[in-house]
Formats: sequence, C-alpha cells, structure tokens
Amino acid sequence: MGKQKNNIISEYHLNCHQPSKPQIAIIDLKTHLADNHCQVNTAHIHSFYQIIWFKQGKGKHAVDFKEYEVFDNAIFFVAKDQVHYFDGNMDYEGVLIHFNEAFLRQNESPTESFLNSNLFNNPYQQPSCCVAAGIDHILDEYINQMKYELENQEDFGKEQLLRNYLKSFLIQIQRRKCSLETPTGHALQLFDEKRLQLMKFIDLINEQYKRGLTITEYAGLLRISSRSLSDLTQHLLNKTPSQMIRERIILEAQRLLLYSQLNINQIGYQLGFDDASYFVKYFKKHTEISPTEFRKSIA
Repeated sequence: MGKQKNNIISEYHLNCHQPSKPQIAIIDLKTHLADNHCQVNTAHIHSFYQIIWFKQGKGKHAVDFKEYEVFDNAIFFVAKDQVHYFDGNMDYEGVLIHFNEAFLRQNESPTESFLNSNLFNNPYQQPSCCVAAGIDHILDEYINQMKYELENQEDFGKEQLLRNYLKSFLIQIQRRKCSLETPTGHALQLFDEKRLQLMKFIDLINEQYKRGLTITEYAGLLRISSRSLSDLTQHLLNKTPSQMIRERIILEAQRLLLYSQLNINQIGYQLGFDDASYFVKYFKKHTEISPTEFRKSIA
C-alpha cells in the first residue's frame, strides 16, 4: 500500500500505476492495525475502496467528520477520497478488503454500478451495516476463495474469479442490508429505473461538482429532463438536485479546511470558485459559519 503526502493528510494507494499487480488485497485487520497503528489512527484517505469487517470488538470508527459505533460483525464501506481513521483499539478481529474502483467496475454492468454507488458512494445512508449471524459463513467462504486466488500462481482467469468473488461478497451484503431496512414481506426494488438514475446522478455529482454544471447540464448527461431529475431526487430523497450538489461541495470544502494546509483562497479555487470571496460567502450561507471559523472550531 503506497503512501503519498498531500498537505497534512496522507493518501494511500494500492499498486498505483502497476496494472500487472493485483488490484485487490485481503488483509487481516488485527495485523494491519498493529503494523500501521500510527497511520491508521490518524485521518487519511485512499485512492482505492476499503471494506472493513469488524468481526469482533467494540469502539468507534470515524468517516467524514462523524463517529460511528463499531460492534461485533459491523462492516464499513469506505470509498476513495473519504477521510477516515480508526480509534486506537488494537484488539479488533476482522478483515480488510482493498480494491481499486476499476477492478469492480470492469464491465459497467447495472449490478456493479449499483453496488459501487449504493454501498460506497451514497452520502444519504450510514457507511456501515451489521452482517450478523446467518451470512457470515458465506462471506468467509468468499474471502477464503479470494485469498486462495491471490496466492495461486495460475494467472489464467485469476482476475475474473477475484472480481466475481468480490461482487458476490457485496451482493450478499446488499441483500442483508435490504432485509434489515425493509419491512417483512415487502421486498425492496433495487433495480427500478428511478433508483438506478439516482445512483448515476450521485456518481455524476462526485465526478463533476467542481465544474459548476447547471441542473440542465446534469440532466442532459443523464438523458432526462431537468424536471424529471428534480422529481427523481424529491421523490427518493426529498432533496433538490441543487441541494445535493451543494452538499457535495460543502463536504469537500470541510475536508480541505480540516485536513489540508491550503489557505481559504486556494480551497475556493480548487473547488471551482473563480472568486475566493464568493466561496467564503457560499460556505457561510450554507453552514452558518465562515471557512476560517470552521477551521478554528474543529482545530
């Protein structure tokens, strides 16, 4: 796992620019915490995706300014560029799965796109869930199969098998999440057209939010009308498209204010604001605190 220093927050990579090496890794959690406790207990980001399965242990795990409870069989989904850190507990038992985004989304199938957007890139739900008893043995089997393939010297079909096991692992978790979130007897329709469009919109926001696109331009990229996009976000999230874009900009601004040494003007420019003073007004309008005050209050 490579490291790059970016201002005051560390960024880690998985075989970056080394396509011949595996784009996925399976790591024992307890060993990882012991070997890297100084790094993992400090706020950091990854250019890869991380699944943290806390099989045993209780504590807290922080993701993007919020602390979440850790308990037996809690599983966390940390997307690339999300700021997170462990709480210093060295007694956790569990497993880490690291993989690069392109590894999962090789074919851009609806299933892969949905799993990526719903489990890892959905800012409107908690980044964790409880696996609980029932599917833990199934998940362990997929992990064992991935470990076997990573150690296997046979290259033929290796990447395809690893991807299939990872995707199966995530599908089992998504099913579990649905069973916990949906009343008995009412199956959640994951792949209806509206829900998939929402996931695509969230993806687009993550890709384009610094460019200052209009709602019409976002709608055009989705090949729907602006009215349809507004109806979609209001119906599924009770939010306007503009509100969703604004929340993403503010989140990134907060990350940079807290974890970088960039000055206020530099942060504004990095987020696509030509006028730094407008960025200050924008931030204060939507958070009721100035960027400078936010930075001081968190520090």
